[in-house]
Amino acid sequence: MNRNSLLVAAMAGVLCISAGNTFGQKKPAKKPQPRKSVIFAVLDNGKTASPIALVSNGKLSEPANGADDEAKLVAFGKTYYKPKTAYRLIFGGGDAGTARITAFDPKAECAKNTATITVDTTKVKLDGFVKALATNAPSASTRGAFRRRPTASEKAEAETLVRAEYAKNKLTPKALHYQNLTAIDTNGDGVAELVGSYWIEVDKLTRALLFFIAEKGKSGKYELGFSDYRRVGQDGVMSGEIKDVDAGFYHELLLDYFDVDGDGNAEIFTYTQAFEGAGFDVYHSVGSKWSKLYSFSDYRCAF
Repeated sequence: MNRNSLLVAAMAGVLCISAGNTFGQKKPAKKPQPRKSVIFAVLDNGKTASPIALVSNGKLSEPANGADDEAKLVAFGKTYYKPKTAYRLIFGGGDAGTARITAFDPKAECAKNTATITVDTTKVKLDGFVKALATNAPSASTRGAFRRRPTASEKAEAETLVRAEYAKNKLTPKALHYQNLTAIDTNGDGVAELVGSYWIEVDKLTRALLFFIAEKGKSGKYELGFSDYRRVGQDGVMSGEIKDVDAGFYHELLLDYFDVDGDGNAEIFTYTQAFEGAGFDVYHSVGSKWSKLYSFSDYRCAF
């Protein structure tokens, strides 16, 4: 073999060794992604926690759904539902106690993504339409935030707005009914925003529902920042009974409020109960107006 042939062979050997080292190298292991925070709805008189959203860098994303396969539900449970895991109970925009996980069954017949909890609080009684949030997400100072019943003047202003909204839909209610009307302070300015869920009887088999968020305008009077009007007839009720609407089905109800992105203005969280699932919505303010930031439809159980 001549000198040139030896040189070529030597270079080829070096290339083979180099290539072998390159292809034989192990890829660096992926760093585990940090666990996202979570926000739950505290339902059933403080006995269950149902996920609304995962939180990362102030952004909301969907959690496990009750319709997800068992593997995903099990993984969610291992991450967020370990027995005795404690979450902060949020009521009135701030910490109000603890919600502690007691059990979770991804094979349950209904509400497969929901855990049972115990609530430890001296600040609030969760009952009926009085609900709350629970979370491990960080929160900024609440600056004297509150949640209370409206004053007589606040209620009167709210009902003036409600009647005007019904009038826009060519309805003149003889009597106003409401599931709840709550005064809260989402921006810590000491001036209440009002969140309400009203309904009227259009006729024996029809109801007109109104959800709204109102805050004081420049005039010093309350103005609607958001409203959602819906008409429900008995033929559109899954149970076939309009009385179930009167009892709370299909009404959008306040859960509580929480500053998701840390900008000092809390978002409003709501819950709508249906027969086979539940809807969760999150609203944020832009000036004096409110708009939906996030929505999540959760399957619960076949009716």
